[in-house]
Amino acid sequence: MIVSKALTIAGSDSGGGAGIQADLKTFQELGVFGMSALTAVTAQNTLGVHGVYPMTAEAVEAQIEAIGQDMGTDALKTGMLFSGEIIEAAARKIAWFGWEQVVVDPVMIAKGGASLLREEAVKALKEHLMPLAMVITPNIPEAEVLADMSIQSLHDRKRAAEKLYSLGVKNVVIKGGHADDGDELIDLLYDGKEFFQFTSRRIPTKNTHGTGCTFAAAITAELAKGTAVKDAVEIAVQYVQAAIEMDLHIGQGHGPTNHWAFKRKEADNYAAHK
Repeated sequence: MIVSKALTIAGSDSGGGAGIQADLKTFQELGVFGMSALTAVTAQNTLGVHGVYPMTAEAVEAQIEAIGQDMGTDALKTGMLFSGEIIEAAARKIAWFGWEQVVVDPVMIAKGGASLLREEAVKALKEHLMPLAMVITPNIPEAEVLADMSIQSLHDRKRAAEKLYSLGVKNVVIKGGHADDGDELIDLLYDGKEFFQFTSRRIPTKNTHGTGCTFAAAITAELAKGTAVKDAVEIAVQYVQAAIEMDLHIGQGHGPTNHWAFKRKEADNYAAHK
């Protein structure tokens, strides 16, 4: 039996909706063995982030090295990396092991507005980590920071994607959740030659905590299994859509998504067409 493996290098969300918790749940649901290197512990719930306690860069490096020396990985994703030091440490180890299936989710701001990336870390992200990325998955505010431009339209998103591609990223996905596209939500993929649009139905809900982590984790899981980038993005769009549709209604604030919804939806569709 061949087991596909995926690694997440990210922070812990004590509320379970985002971070390594969301990543590992997504890996499991998509049939991939998940591993983790912890960058920080957050005291967090649906109402917001109440504390961030970063690991040392040395500790992050040691975790990645332990996995690389023994188990290896078929794909990996990075999430909340917090500081320039941690970004450089992670990039150093990724390059050392020659891992190519790298998904960078440039986590900057939590749903409640708390900063999850130090200002000085943006430079390190652009210089050290993005050139190693097979896929980067910023939302519109993150893309604005990384591309150093305002994004008001789909045309702007395309320009931003081209700018991010020029930094060495092989595929750029700019998510459409923050855009004012009415009932439609458009996620944009640029592979250096073509633009692809993935359209889904916007669901009016505040329970979207962890969607960015989950989306990037789904892409990572699919890449680990050998899925092509465009198909991996399409599956990730469907996975997150199902996760939002089957609302869990947990917590008093921005609630988490439903990580087992995709499988349940697939099972329901199979039963309906049997």
